[in-house]
Amino acid sequence: MSLVRLKIKGISYSQTQNGAYALILNEVEGDRKLPIVIGAFEAQSIAIALEKEIKPPRPLTHDLFKNFADRFDIVIKQVIIHKLVDGVFYSSIICERDKIEEIIDARTSDAIALALRFNAPIFTYKTILDKAGIFLKFSSKEKDNDEKDDSIMVDEILQEGETVEIDSGVAGAYKELTLEELHKELDKAVANEDYEKAAKLRDEISKRN
Repeated sequence: MSLVRLKIKGISYSQTQNGAYALILNEVEGDRKLPIVIGAFEAQSIAIALEKEIKPPRPLTHDLFKNFADRFDIVIKQVIIHKLVDGVFYSSIICERDKIEEIIDARTSDAIALALRFNAPIFTYKTILDKAGIFLKFSSKEKDNDEKDDSIMVDEILQEGETVEIDSGVAGAYKELTLEELHKELDKAVANEDYEKAAKLRDEISKRN
């Protein structure tokens, strides 16, 4: 079976269901997206790995694994999303130590959080992308609404019964803050290890830059 390389497009949230997040993967050489519903901790960990400016004062679990692996010369070579059963994605982490390769079973969200930290490529099989991939086609005007359409996509996924509980922040309130106030709130959130809030603040700052 042929492998298809994926890249992370971002993390989207439902506009109608509080606390619902999805990781949006995009095929590198194509337009199909692979949305995967993920939990709060994994969403937070992936967001921090994507946002290079957010530096936790203490290592998160996935950071700890990376430090442990580095100490013992373990390298993650790639991650493969190899199976889809009843809406659940299964993944394998391909590791290497002393030129010996090992395959470790993992939840897809954990596997991707680690792939980001090791700069490892993410793949899935063409058959899985054919089955679960979603085409989103935009006109030039509609491209500006990309984030909104991703949120709608998450709503459609969650209608099939997959929900996750997250302590949702009030993102709308951040729009009332000045850029200076947003940076102060971001520093405070990182100091308090509230990385979910920090990621949302970082998103609002990015929109204004």
